[in-house]
Amino acid sequence: MQADPHIVVLGAGPAGGAVALGLRRLGYRVTVAGQARPFAAVEGVSERVLAGLRQAGFEQALAQVPEPSPREVTWSGQTSGANTERLLRRVELDRAIGIELQAQGVTLLDGRVRSSRTCGNGYRVEVQGEQGGDVQVLQADFLVEARGRAAPGAGLERLRGPETVSLLQAWQGPERAPMSAVQSFGDGWAWMAATEGGLRYLQLTLDVASANLPPKEQLTEYCVTRLSSLARAAPFMAGASPVGTPHARTSTPILCREPVGDNWIRVGDAAMAVDPLSGNGIFQSLSSALQAPAVINTLLRHPQRRAQARAFHQARVEHLFYRFARIGRDFYAMEQHSAGNSFWQARRAWPDSVEVHQSVTPGQVSIERRAVLNGDLIDEAEVVVTPDQPLGIWHLNGVALAPLLRAWREAPDASAGQAALARALGERGAQAPQLLQWMRQSGWVS
Repeated sequence: MQADPHIVVLGAGPAGGAVALGLRRLGYRVTVAGQARPFAAVEGVSERVLAGLRQAGFEQALAQVPEPSPREVTWSGQTSGANTERLLRRVELDRAIGIELQAQGVTLLDGRVRSSRTCGNGYRVEVQGEQGGDVQVLQADFLVEARGRAAPGAGLERLRGPETVSLLQAWQGPERAPMSAVQSFGDGWAWMAATEGGLRYLQLTLDVASANLPPKEQLTEYCVTRLSSLARAAPFMAGASPVGTPHARTSTPILCREPVGDNWIRVGDAAMAVDPLSGNGIFQSLSSALQAPAVINTLLRHPQRRAQARAFHQARVEHLFYRFARIGRDFYAMEQHSAGNSFWQARRAWPDSVEVHQSVTPGQVSIERRAVLNGDLIDEAEVVVTPDQPLGIWHLNGVALAPLLRAWREAPDASAGQAALARALGERGAQAPQLLQWMRQSGWVS
């Protein structure tokens, strides 16, 4: 590998941008190639999303985030209005991310990635300029695939959940206070949002096999008819009219079984895309992207650790996918009125029956060597593995936990165990009682 490797990121959204900024902080030469979304969209984001944007370094993007607005949920006939979310227009978010990238020294190419293929030990990437402009050719030593669900499969094995489609359409109406709503119905669910300027965004999520969608030219009428039957949609449709035609996009959960190689990595929705039900799509996309710079840094600078780096990324992508999928499964299971319909039956039992939060007993707790994130690199260390923490826990408030658990287990009794914990903690020995209480509450010790 040359002294100054060139890393090319395909995709200029939150995931690709987060990887690019992280790599720039590590001193790498980075080029991002991507184009704006072909349709208008707004996303309801939670405070977790803001925390992820902040961790990624998107200060410009954070400045675009509006104040929280009310969110009403009607699910299984029950209505709750206690939640809020921030209605963020994607075009503004993506523009702010681009400004941030350029300000931090990332080369940003606005265009369509026409092709990317291996070339020697690296890649040759062709980027088509806007409106049929010139084609730029990039030589990359490392490739980051961050084009979301639209990313080519590249022949990689993928796990797919129930095939799902979402129909999104913009509406224009009179000015009103921003708000959003969710409502379940017989064969799917709807999300509605009203933003400043009288814009509304109404989306239906349906099962691909059973939706019986009409031809494209009839989709607007189809959506209006379906939405008109929903009580929660009435305030968003009042005095408003559809703008353009609905945009159909897949929202099928997809897991890429092999998300990383020695000179490439997949992040965000290109690595794992889950059901949009939770409203944390950007957070889920950032979850795998934030760890990627350390994985890439290890692959490039410490080839002897490539196996650990690849294992680290793959394990975490799979863990995140199943965690989010199970949360969605449990939410689908809460719908009782339409539980017998095919849409709900397929989703209330997928991906498995494993509980999201599992109880832990001391006999289920083990100490194992696993790949861990150690600063800007992937390393290997002893971690404590439990049913609810299958990836293992290395540190708690800067204290390595495996040596402490081993010290407790090797002590002859509880009194000696607490003394052993104090000795293992060294200068922080006074914290032994609190740590022991935490270990008991976590089910590690009796």
